Amino acid sequence: MKKIVLTISQLRNKNVLVIRFIYDNEIKEHLKKLKNVVWSKTLRSFYTELSLENLRIVFNHLKKSNWTVEYLELQPFIDKSKIEAKRNSHLINQLPEIYEFELQKFKKWLFQKRLSKNTVNTYVDVTSIYIKYSLLKNTELFSSKIVEAFSYDYIFVPNKSVSYQNQFISGIKKFFEYKGYSYEEIHIERPRKEKKLPIILSGTEIKALFNTVTNLKHKALLSLLYSAGLRIGEAINLEINDIDSQRMLIHIKQAKGKKDRYTLLSPAFVKILRAYYIAYKPEKYLFEGQKGGKYSNTSAQKVLKNALFRSGITKKATLHSLRHSFATHLLEKGTDIRYIQELLGHSSPKTTMIYTHVTAPSLKKIKNPFDDLF
Repeated sequence: MKKIVLTISQLRNKNVLVIRFIYDNEIKEHLKKLKNVVWSKTLRSFYTELSLENLRIVFNHLKKSNWTVEYLELQPFIDKSKIEAKRNSHLINQLPEIYEFELQKFKKWLFQKRLSKNTVNTYVDVTSIYIKYSLLKNTELFSSKIVEAFSYDYIFVPNKSVSYQNQFISGIKKFFEYKGYSYEEIHIERPRKEKKLPIILSGTEIKALFNTVTNLKHKALLSLLYSAGLRIGEAINLEINDIDSQRMLIHIKQAKGKKDRYTLLSPAFVKILRAYYIAYKPEKYLFEGQKGGKYSNTSAQKVLKNALFRSGITKKATLHSLRHSFATHLLEKGTDIRYIQELLGHSSPKTTMIYTHVTAPSLKKIKNPFDDLF
């Protein structure tokens, strides 16, 4: 019995369907009959573009009485693709040109409102999906019934996140405003936001994390996020001149809410930063990609993921967890919460108050009644 295993791998930053087997000339020649299946020297195997259709073609092509085809690793992809296909069955495949043009005008209108690039792209995306849905249903765009139906079919049934639902409501509300319709007449309540406490890394865990990072650039980036309490977007937008080593401050320009602020420049971090600067010599941005320009968010996430794995930390920490940890550790050391609010760039002290729920000293002060029983 000849065994063939279908798996997923990456080639040129794209997921591909890989066909692995112990060398067999019969299988090799049989695979060559498929037009879209080719040999890769890098993967040392045959592969094709990853899609449900290609998976079906390859699987059926390899079905022979004395061959077995395993695809267990592909099951999560198959399940996800089926859910995606079912969800997109509510949408037309392609927007008519007149609506594409309308969305471009809507996009310009949003930029004129001085919304951020990410917000504009999100609003345009959700509006595009909403229009595709309403066109498939062949109904009026600006009615409460179609908004409610879309919310149910495209958000509730596939169990989209609360944040996505809020983005949808905000995006459609702006589209209605752009077209001169009153969204308020359509009564769709925003879902309550989940109140989750942030994931905090202890001082010991932070130290262990940094000790596993040997790449100077990666260490400098993670150290900056923690030592200055920055959002990843703020860190990768930093320019060299934003570092004020004379006043030991970092100038954050036009951050969330289009606000400037200053935050701390750690003396210990300055040593790491100087070594990094000498080694990498960035030209404009403090952290730049291999081909210049800003360092990517995705690359930064991979850096943290690898560091967490090597340090043995099992908490589901993210880059934002370093910012959360900075704020919590400051609070635990007795820093006034109003100063922490300024350093983080929070508009309201209520946002900063969340860290009072996760500080160790405040919890340790509470005497557990169970201890009085013994």
